[in-house]
Amino acid sequence: MSEFTIRYTVDGEFDDVVDATVDALGEEGFGVLCDIDVQATLKEKLDADFRQYRILGACNPPLAHEALREELELGALLPCNVVVYERDDGSVGVSAVDPGVMLSVVDNPQLDPVADEVADRLSAAVERLPGATRAPASGDD
Repeated sequence: MSEFTIRYTVDGEFDDVVDATVDALGEEGFGVLCDIDVQATLKEKLDADFRQYRILGACNPPLAHEALREELELGALLPCNVVVYERDDGSVGVSAVDPGVMLSVVDNPQLDPVADEVADRLSAAVERLPGATRAPASGDD
């Protein structure tokens, strides 16, 4: 299976990591358009227990605008999701969609520079988090 995320493990309490992630994304020009609390949603809708898990829909307006001018239907792949989740060992993981992988389905080389810049900015945001270390491509999630 192809890897589709940029994965990190970070230090801190879950809610603090969520707040720090939103702040770090802001420093890289991303706004968070939506914040989905998966744990609360699954409890409410299915009465199912699940680990702490939040999906942050991040958007960098100038880069999104540039990409949409090139490929109008690209909106179906936006925003860029960043997930903050409790790992099996109790640590906190932060993963961002890999824009290069995501945009590879479009097959438009004109989008490659945008994908590279988005990937650099997402990585820079997460690497700012306390104790951020790149997590292995597969394993405990």
